[in-house]
Amino acid sequence: MNKLSEAISKVRGKIARYKGKQLNEQNTKTALIDPILCALGWDVGDLEQVEQEYKRRPKDKPVDYALLVLRIPRLFVEAKALGQDLSDRKWANQIMGYATVAGVEWVVITNGDEYRIYNACAAVPVEEKLFRKLCITAENTPVEETLALLSKDRISENEIKVQWNAHFVDRQVHSALEKLFASDPDPSLVRLIKRHAKELSSKNIRASLRRVQVQFDFPVQPNSTAEVHLQGKPTQAKPKRSLKVKLDDLIRAGLLKPPLKLTKNYKGHHLEAELLPNGMVRFQGSDYNSFSTAAIKARSTVIGQDRPANGWQFWQYRNKDGSLVYLEEVRKQFQKS
Repeated sequence: MNKLSEAISKVRGKIARYKGKQLNEQNTKTALIDPILCALGWDVGDLEQVEQEYKRRPKDKPVDYALLVLRIPRLFVEAKALGQDLSDRKWANQIMGYATVAGVEWVVITNGDEYRIYNACAAVPVEEKLFRKLCITAENTPVEETLALLSKDRISENEIKVQWNAHFVDRQVHSALEKLFASDPDPSLVRLIKRHAKELSSKNIRASLRRVQVQFDFPVQPNSTAEVHLQGKPTQAKPKRSLKVKLDDLIRAGLLKPPLKLTKNYKGHHLEAELLPNGMVRFQGSDYNSFSTAAIKARSTVIGQDRPANGWQFWQYRNKDGSLVYLEEVRKQFQKS
């Protein structure tokens, strides 16, 4: 278990113990927030990395934490007491207004359990500045993967900006697609469909589009790449747009039959995991809810730190003829079918 996963586990235990008790802001910082920041590589006791009660000017209202890279604030963290409702818009308005003036792009508001990550400098309304949110106590959510975006190394490398760019583009595309399939279908969509289904009348196509129920999904795959152009500049982004395939789909289709041994030769190290009948992936005695999380943990045993990994492209297994097959190949086979 790495430092971050260990810290998350301990904080979960503390939150369970403190449930129903009045935990003030200072105790929330000490018991719940400081351990997470330390596990993310921020030395809370080093004023060149973390400055508490930060003020850009003496008359300014202090920010609970300013996380610094080369002594320059790169991320503000505003703490609230455990149980405080973070959906109150005033919290976001206060901290992001100050962050914008200070030139700090990234802001986190947290009550020790819930974390909300904002891009303070994005030229969009406040509610659209929200980039990610998570609850440490929530089950089956990518808590560790999301918090890792706030690590000192990844903030220094500005990886979070890459993912924000993709998120921003996806949101605009999602909105445009929803408008095309609105209750009053877009005429251009009707014409496009008519070109491919010439035997249908425009009236019938519009009626069909009003009946259809469409859901657009933009799953985030940590290790995939896509090129996003913002203001004419290409940026490597991480979301991968494809038919969303769940592990359960492959098991039900008989393409993967657990228990199944998974293997990977990585940087001269032989790594092994196992797909369990309950759909979990076991590596070195710990169970993970996805191939990618297990891959991240496996890689960390070699390189000493968690880095993004696409489990579908990482793990292999032996098929009936004994040859090694990547899980990605099985997923593609299912998508084609």
